[in-house]
Amino acid sequence: MEALIPVINKLQDVFNTVGADVIQLPQIVVVGTQSSGKSSVLESLVGRDVLPRGTGIVTRRPLIFQLVHVDTEDRRKTSEENGIDGEEWGKFLHTKNKIYTNFEEIRQEIEAETERISGINKGISEEPIHLKVFSPNVVNLTLVDLPGITKVPVGDQPKDIEIQIRELIVKYISNPNSIILAVTAANTDMATSEALKVAREVDPDGRRTLAVVTKLDLMDAGTDAMDILMGRVIPVKLGIIGVVNRSQLDINQKKSVADAIRDEYAFLQKKYPSLANRSGTKYLARTLNRLLMHHIRDCLPELKTRINVLAAQYQSLLNSYGEPVEDQSATLLQLITKFAAEYCHTIEGTAKYIETTELCGGARICYIFHETFGRTLESVDPLGGLTTIDVLTAIRNATGPRPALFVPEVSFELLVKRQVKRLEEPSLRCVELVHEEMQRIIQHCSNYSTQELLRFPKLHDAIVEVVTSLLRKRLPVTNDMVHNLVAIELAYINTKHPDFADACGLMNHNIEEQRRNRMRDLPSAVPRDKAAAGGAQSASSGDQTDSGGMGNWRGMLKRGEDGMAVDRTVPQSPLLSSPQKGHAVNLLDVPVPVSRKLSAREQRDCEVIERLIKSYFLIVRKNIQDSVPKAVMHFLVNHVKDCLQSELVGQLYKSVLLDDLLTESEDMAQRRNEAADMLKALQKASQVIAEIRETHLW
Repeated sequence: MEALIPVINKLQDVFNTVGADVIQLPQIVVVGTQSSGKSSVLESLVGRDVLPRGTGIVTRRPLIFQLVHVDTEDRRKTSEENGIDGEEWGKFLHTKNKIYTNFEEIRQEIEAETERISGINKGISEEPIHLKVFSPNVVNLTLVDLPGITKVPVGDQPKDIEIQIRELIVKYISNPNSIILAVTAANTDMATSEALKVAREVDPDGRRTLAVVTKLDLMDAGTDAMDILMGRVIPVKLGIIGVVNRSQLDINQKKSVADAIRDEYAFLQKKYPSLANRSGTKYLARTLNRLLMHHIRDCLPELKTRINVLAAQYQSLLNSYGEPVEDQSATLLQLITKFAAEYCHTIEGTAKYIETTELCGGARICYIFHETFGRTLESVDPLGGLTTIDVLTAIRNATGPRPALFVPEVSFELLVKRQVKRLEEPSLRCVELVHEEMQRIIQHCSNYSTQELLRFPKLHDAIVEVVTSLLRKRLPVTNDMVHNLVAIELAYINTKHPDFADACGLMNHNIEEQRRNRMRDLPSAVPRDKAAAGGAQSASSGDQTDSGGMGNWRGMLKRGEDGMAVDRTVPQSPLLSSPQKGHAVNLLDVPVPVSRKLSAREQRDCEVIERLIKSYFLIVRKNIQDSVPKAVMHFLVNHVKDCLQSELVGQLYKSVLLDDLLTESEDMAQRRNEAADMLKALQKASQVIAEIRETHLW
């Protein structure tokens, strides 16, 4: 199981090469307040003075330590290969293959790299520094040193320095694969430990938290940390380990870590003999090594699943970026053909990517035809905008100066054309809606169907321009056709239409029925033979007209004319009486009553005209509702489908345009390389985990 930690270090190296933090690997995160002894604990584990020292906040960037134990054979082999003269050495990720054998230089490099990113003030940065230390005196561990928790900004520190540090700490300890090493000084109240407080926020059960109590030798005289170390003050599930650090005087006097560990052991044997074998730096290192190994073993199954999922995602991402272009002509023709096919498939409803949130393509065009356009036409009132006075005025204007015996046919045609004309606007709006949807299909194909076009923004823009231009050219042609459909209906009012003739026959029957009812209601003083004779004469008059269809409606209006008195209930204007002497009257200035009660004949004439208009209007509306979608499909939709590929090829498939159209976006090549590198790293990581299974380490 000891070999598990080097495996994790190998995985860390794999992901460090691509600069990615997509996998949360098991590691030990050191948390504590400023001056709690964090740095001293880490240096004791490393066995060397390696961390910057000073007052205030010194650690201003996360420092990821990878401690690698090397035996004599490995050390000799590595020394020969790299020309290393020494037992211990270190390597930074940001300095590539440079090897440091002087740990003072490592400390200086940490300071320089910190200032390079975080500046010379006391601000912090989330970007970590990766350091790998090889030594025969360390155990295999991965440690993360974080800035110490502070409360009050000092000097030129940002005012929100406390929040920044806290968020950085929470980011690292929230990793469920991490072990939290909470460092607290023994000469402070354990109950006020900020390290334990923040650890409990993300690990309330304490399954990942190990407490370290530092500065045991600095407690007040007469006191000890026995209750704290035994867990009687605050219990910690993974345990509490006490250590003794070097003092600032020891550091100034260059006291070595090895000497400090010997003095620590002597102090523990003297002060805490019963706990000496469960305290100290060496015991802490062994405990961390054991906890990390068990933690890695528990995390590996989930880690393997995560790596496989990410590998599949990056493979898909890399496929979407496509391969570098080798044959430009073939690539261009392939992209044009694919776009044209996807455009047509979207209209036909056979596209690979089906939209689930809204209607698009052919389905939306169908909705426009039968829902939007159909309902709009049905909502048009056949007599909308037409009042009874308008009908009566049209009848009178059509008769000229002579009183009419029949309702003039011209008035019907005039009024019905006016109503049919109202169908033109919704018909043209239907064309506009279909045109807009065909524009939207371009974007749909770009986003969902032909991701390869995103590689070549100039080609994408050129295709959009060609399709838009084709649609723009077909729009006036389609509008003209729809306009002509309405104009055709206005050009000839077919009163012989079978549906219209049936409507007239039904009205004739209704009016005849009304005449019979009036005859039955005549007073007894009126001889019925005269009424019958009048009716026969009227009927004879109707027989002289064309009995086949529309000819009947003109004659029927005269029926019942005789015997119907003019309505005398309409009050006459005093201006219509004889003018007074000495006063000239301008007849054109006589006001026409705005509203008055119509005579029975006027009511009947208007009612007949309105019924005829409604009947004919419904016939025309039915024709328009059927013919407009057909015209739009033929002149716009189908024409674009049939001509799209040839138009694209004719406009774009030119040798002089190849280099320009197939120029990739600036960041596409970079993103392809990054995705390829990440995929290689994930595949290598998967192989590493597979090796673990084969060697029965897991």
